[in-house]
Amino acid sequence: MGAASRLGWWAISLGAFVAVWWLAALIYAEPKLLPTPPHVLDALLVLAKSGALFSNLAITLARVAAAFLLAMSIGSALGILMGMSMTADRLLGPWVVLFLNLPALVIIMLCYVWFGLIEAAAVAAVAINKIPNVAVTLREGAAALSRDLAEMAAIYRFSRWKTLRHVILPQLAPYFAAAARSGLALVWKIVLVVELLGRPNGVGFELQTAFQLWDVATILAYALAFGLIVQAIELGVIQPWEQAVNRWRR
Repeated sequence: MGAASRLGWWAISLGAFVAVWWLAALIYAEPKLLPTPPHVLDALLVLAKSGALFSNLAITLARVAAAFLLAMSIGSALGILMGMSMTADRLLGPWVVLFLNLPALVIIMLCYVWFGLIEAAAVAAVAINKIPNVAVTLREGAAALSRDLAEMAAIYRFSRWKTLRHVILPQLAPYFAAAARSGLALVWKIVLVVELLGRPNGVGFELQTAFQLWDVATILAYALAFGLIVQAIELGVIQPWEQAVNRWRR
């Protein structure tokens, strides 16, 4: 699917979403509690003109990026190791299950209690919450690697780097994409909780203020802004990369 086609379907899908939202707001007939899209757009423009929108989004996105990269790096390494080594899977599997089911709020609180209300604690709390999800996804991918391709690489005496680059990583590409797609959504949500509980800035902090004022339009404005950013990343980065690395598949 080309870029124009992806953009077309994206526009149709989001257009339908806005139509449903607008209709629900009109039926509900309570603008303060469920504002229409134009009201939210007005709130978004006010935030943009004041500079609060861009500064808070930048702060939050920096935390999202740091936690996302940390979680993807550590989680991928653990997942691939567990998928390719039964011993590692038996040793680390219970740890992954434990952290996978540990409530995010508990991890956030413990990081703040142990390390203080600092930036490193906030990023670490988010990364720790995401690492098990990445590890589980990549473990399944590593466990499903083709033995035939591995034997072919051995017959042709591929080096470790060449085997990794041309045999292992292309097969793991869909699992990386799945982990990245779900990871971005999860990290963004947890970062907001982290900011709400222990940071003096960012979108989460602003949402807390808006909630105290029952300012639903501002809440939806921030949600809309980040939603557009995530859609841009999906359309401009993840989907093109996913198609590029999967060209070898028939």
